[in-house]
Amino acid sequence: MSLTTTTHLNFRGDARAALEFYRSVFGGDLAVVTYKDAGAVRDGSEADQVMWGQVLAGNGFHVMAYDVPSHLRHDRGENSFFVSVRGETVEEVTAHWDELADGADIVVPMGPASWAPAYGMLKDRFGVVWVLDVVSEHSA
Repeated sequence: MSLTTTTHLNFRGDARAALEFYRSVFGGDLAVVTYKDAGAVRDGSEADQVMWGQVLAGNGFHVMAYDVPSHLRHDRGENSFFVSVRGETVEEVTAHWDELADGADIVVPMGPASWAPAYGMLKDRFGVVWVLDVVSEHSA
């Protein structure tokens, strides 16, 4: 089994610019999926915003980011980042989810997603937002 943690930054319309900047600083490869790419557009003006993005460099640098859609609350001081834990199997990730969920507020229940075999989001009892998912061929 193998786990990785990655800082997941949240923006309101600036995720692509931030990721491009971080790539210019640290190197690596940029990957971006827009809301339009994922077929998840709720507001046409946000179609080209980042639903999922990352910079992954051979030197070990890894950051993820997305644009919080306008229908969700976003306060840069309150939810400007997530801790992302990505595992290799549903069982591995679910075991960690079950432990983190003790006393947590569940934002998105753990379950299958269109982009991963399992995905869930919660705010733990300390106020930290965690995103747990299983590596898929699209997110590795």
